[in-house]
Amino acid sequence: MQHIDTSPLRLHDYWRSSASFRVRIALNLKGVPYQSVPVDLLSGAQRRPAYRGINPQGLVPALEVAGATIGQSLAIIDWLDHAYPQPPLLPADPLERARAMSSALLIACDIHPINNLRVLRWLKDDLRVGEAERLRWVAHWIDAGLAVLESQTGGGPFLAGDLPGLPDICLVPQLYNARRWDVCLDFYPALLAIEARCLAIPAFAEAHPDRLPDAAIL
Repeated sequence: MQHIDTSPLRLHDYWRSSASFRVRIALNLKGVPYQSVPVDLLSGAQRRPAYRGINPQGLVPALEVAGATIGQSLAIIDWLDHAYPQPPLLPADPLERARAMSSALLIACDIHPINNLRVLRWLKDDLRVGEAERLRWVAHWIDAGLAVLESQTGGGPFLAGDLPGLPDICLVPQLYNARRWDVCLDFYPALLAIEARCLAIPAFAEAHPDRLPDAAIL
């Protein structure tokens, strides 16, 4: 049997980061205790040597476990799903697993990266793109991805079937992020219904940025 280190996991995250939000949901679904270590992205803490020594990429989240550090939210969640198999976050059937992973990657790889803080700052500071154009950029790529995802919902309670899993873990933070940018979500009723079911689950609700202490300062 695999030995699992019982020392507390340390999650370096930022309260409003959608990638960090994903990992908090997964940890909660698994019932795994962890210590939150805030990284203030707005002040540039992620670029300082102290944090670069933990995660050389300078991104959140990063999970410290058993003397090692895992970066990238989907890699962290994959580790969690193997180290703590119950409840599983992906279907056992290979084809259904691939479909669920495809939905998750559509969000995590095609929507999120080109709308995150460092990209938007680069558009503003390096390319001198104005605020209205940046908002169009954000809405365009969110709409492009969500429209496909909406068309692929199978009518089940969650994106990958009867139980919440990795695609839902990615969806809920992405919809939160879309609202932050005032993206109209009226065209995605199936996704909004899935989101509502997810947020009725404590593991999702308790990971929400609005439920965290940092939310009170803004």
